[in-house]
Amino acid sequence: MNIMATASTIDPFGPAVAHLTVTDPDWANLIARIGPCGLQPKSEREPYEALIRAVAHQQLHARAAEAILNRFLALYPDVSFPPPKSILATDENILRACGFSTTKVMTIRGIAEGTLDGVVPVRSATLAMTDEELISRLISLRGIGRWTVEMFLIFTLERPDVLPVDDFGVREGWRVMKSLSKQPLPKELFKIGLDWSPYRSTAAWYLWQVADEFKRLKSK
Repeated sequence: MNIMATASTIDPFGPAVAHLTVTDPDWANLIARIGPCGLQPKSEREPYEALIRAVAHQQLHARAAEAILNRFLALYPDVSFPPPKSILATDENILRACGFSTTKVMTIRGIAEGTLDGVVPVRSATLAMTDEELISRLISLRGIGRWTVEMFLIFTLERPDVLPVDDFGVREGWRVMKSLSKQPLPKELFKIGLDWSPYRSTAAWYLWQVADEFKRLKSK
């Protein structure tokens, strides 16, 4: 019996974990300590919704972002997520009262406008687009940077080989994992991460766990 093949059918991240484990003993030790990959994409979301949710999470703790999103969604009780026209018809002061900054309100309205204009593709259209094509297209929207699109690629489109090198948690996770005195520069981490391809999204998830673990230990 092929044990690796059997494990892979049970755990969708089995091949990624196996690949990372053999690239570096530190990866093997880290994965053994953290356990199975818990990456949970929300693949049912349309790009429009996913981008707005990602904007809400920019530079905020997850709990604070979710509180703001809940207040935002409460403005539209008749739908699971408001369509673009509903957002554009909502007074900006009401959106700010949910907890969004003025900049984020403008970004969210820009996403709504971009969806109506066809700049933000529907999910079915993204299937034919590469990661870089999506990044290039979506960063044309006001307030949308590469990091936001990378979160969309990982958590909505389930793209397996995305490494957000500008992400603080990812760089901090590598620093902690390797007991470095400072974080690597994004371009340095990009080169290091080439060995993790084609499973860099899984690598990012594990590095986030390391960074969070270290932060919790420091706060005690």
